[in-house]
Amino acid sequence: MEAIKAIKEGKTALGIELGSTRIKGVLIDEQGNVLAVGFYSWENSLINNIWTYQLDEIHAGIQGCYSSLRKEVEEKYGVAITHIGSIGVSAMMHGYIALDKDGELIAPFQTWRNTNTQKAADELTDLFQFNIPLRWTVAHLYQRMLDKEEHTKNLDYVVTLSGYIHKLLTGKRVIGIGDAAGIFPIDSNTLTYDAGMIKQFNNLADKIGYSWNVEDIFPEVLVAGQEAGVLTKEGAAFLDTTGMLEAGVPMCPPEGDAGTGMVATNSIAPGTGNVSAGTSTFAMIVLDKQLKTLHREIDMVTTPDGYPCAMSHANNGTSDINAWVSLFGEFASLVGHNISKPDLYDALYIHSLEGDADCGGLLSYGYYSGENITMINEGRLALLRTPGSKFTLANLMKVHLYTSLGAVRLGLDILMKQENVKVTRITGHGGFFKTKIIGQRYMAAAVNAPVTVMDTANEGGAWGIAILAAFLVNRKENEKLDEYLDRNIFSNLQGETIEPYKEDVEGFDIFMEHYQKGLAIEKAAIDSMDW
Repeated sequence: MEAIKAIKEGKTALGIELGSTRIKGVLIDEQGNVLAVGFYSWENSLINNIWTYQLDEIHAGIQGCYSSLRKEVEEKYGVAITHIGSIGVSAMMHGYIALDKDGELIAPFQTWRNTNTQKAADELTDLFQFNIPLRWTVAHLYQRMLDKEEHTKNLDYVVTLSGYIHKLLTGKRVIGIGDAAGIFPIDSNTLTYDAGMIKQFNNLADKIGYSWNVEDIFPEVLVAGQEAGVLTKEGAAFLDTTGMLEAGVPMCPPEGDAGTGMVATNSIAPGTGNVSAGTSTFAMIVLDKQLKTLHREIDMVTTPDGYPCAMSHANNGTSDINAWVSLFGEFASLVGHNISKPDLYDALYIHSLEGDADCGGLLSYGYYSGENITMINEGRLALLRTPGSKFTLANLMKVHLYTSLGAVRLGLDILMKQENVKVTRITGHGGFFKTKIIGQRYMAAAVNAPVTVMDTANEGGAWGIAILAAFLVNRKENEKLDEYLDRNIFSNLQGETIEPYKEDVEGFDIFMEHYQKGLAIEKAAIDSMDW
């Protein structure tokens, strides 16, 4: 009855997050309790060597996700959604969406997965003396400029996916500071783009014939708790094709999946960290100051309220695991055993515990795309073993699980061993942790530290952006985000913490030795496999 009352009175918050393989919507009450969930499955396409989604896919996905959520509310509670307390949109960070003055897409949408920006990223890193990863929006923009692509003459707005959707719904050209930190370097003191670097970029653009200023074509930066516009009539009609949803809903700043992951794990205060493990895998450690040294393997981004944050981001996570699980599912069907996907994942993940601590000498790379941390710009999938390797099903599954954490581990080694970054707690979330205990145990081995998974871990970033939307309208005067989370969201939530097993840590270290040695094989595969 309390849920029905909250829905009827609009005392709710809606978060929608566009992930790599699924768009998810979560409706919560004012205490963060999940009332309903909606889904829409999709997949990126490799078209003309560009990882992309078509605009009609994006639009259909948002509408399909909301429709799924709306139907669940009607079936579960017997009421219709007509008004919502607040809304937030989140999406995969980075990438490149270029629009002209009429709001039309004038170049293919390039996702974070693209690594076709090496020259631009190198030149900007050298200019700024600040790491610009290949997937950052400014690297995509500058590469298009270097390549003299015709559309760059007509640029009016360059934005990430969350900002694009937010503009569709509100008409506002704004972005949350966490997502903005994957567009262009942020000054955590001024809470906007770094003014000195903006000036450097504009001077560089002017020299090669561009008259616009980059700050005019990037979205305005906002922090958590700031108003970011309201759902317009056009936006409401776009989101809810039935026409029942009322306009005028306050919307929080659109955020990236890194920021929403921090919120979903209550990891936004200095000294806290989280690992989001799914299609991509990234570890976020919140800092109280900038790093001492420039590291090309580490992104410097921010929390949704502006604290500096070091990110070890791997483009490749569980995609290859998913492919192998599908293969085993196909075999099971062939021999007359139809097993549900969740049961198949659980069985294979749990069986991996029977494997050797070092994966029996097996080695794999799930590189569907290039990998920034290992400086490899294209993807090749590889499974490797020696005649002496122990080729068992358990070792096969364990090596795929281990390798999905390999690149992230390299970045964390830099932070913890070279920069002496101290972490009070690490929280995990994402699909990697769906099978209870398994992913958490292997993550603890990878970081050699306790790893906590909250009961809400499966709700992920969509829940995180819903909380940011609720924070916009429900926080107390001058209440900070971390205070709001501690008071209103996480005070009663439960979680489970796993300490690292000594044999797991030792086995993972041996695996990492193999992983680093084998990178030469991965590079050779790129040179040789050109079909």
